[in-house]
Amino acid sequence: MRSWMFGGVYGTVLASALLAALQSQGDAYTPYYDAAWVMVTAGTAALAHGYAHHMSTHRPGRGTHRWRQLAWALVDEWPVIIACWPTVLLLILAGTLDWPESRVTYGGLLLNAALLFAWGTVAAVRVGYRRRSAVLIGGADAAIGLAIAAANAVIK
Repeated sequence: MRSWMFGGVYGTVLASALLAALQSQGDAYTPYYDAAWVMVTAGTAALAHGYAHHMSTHRPGRGTHRWRQLAWALVDEWPVIIACWPTVLLLILAGTLDWPESRVTYGGLLLNAALLFAWGTVAAVRVGYRRRSAVLIGGADAAIGLAIAAANAVIK
């Protein structure tokens, strides 16, 4: 459950940052290209995190089990990739329905902020926080998503 919650938050923040960064400035809007890059980056980040986690906990002399442990560490990162799917689906819909880029970007950033709120609230309830505290924690997670949206507005 812990990796599911961590991966969900991490993947959602990653998708938000990529959505903001991939917003074009005067270039042709390429939502399918952006969707592909979100998935490639999510997959790469998941593999890198799983590998780093394995290497940081690996102890020499354990024989061939280390390869199995590495495989499980990599498989355990699937929530990072799954958490990027709402952004990818939004980009695919944008390409299919010819939605304007700025609306897709800001709509996606708001969607991801709402998802971060949900991730934070559910995670807090799962570990024993009361509902009011859990909602505050969810709000803090959502603030991360809103900070990315604000940074995008300022930078672009």
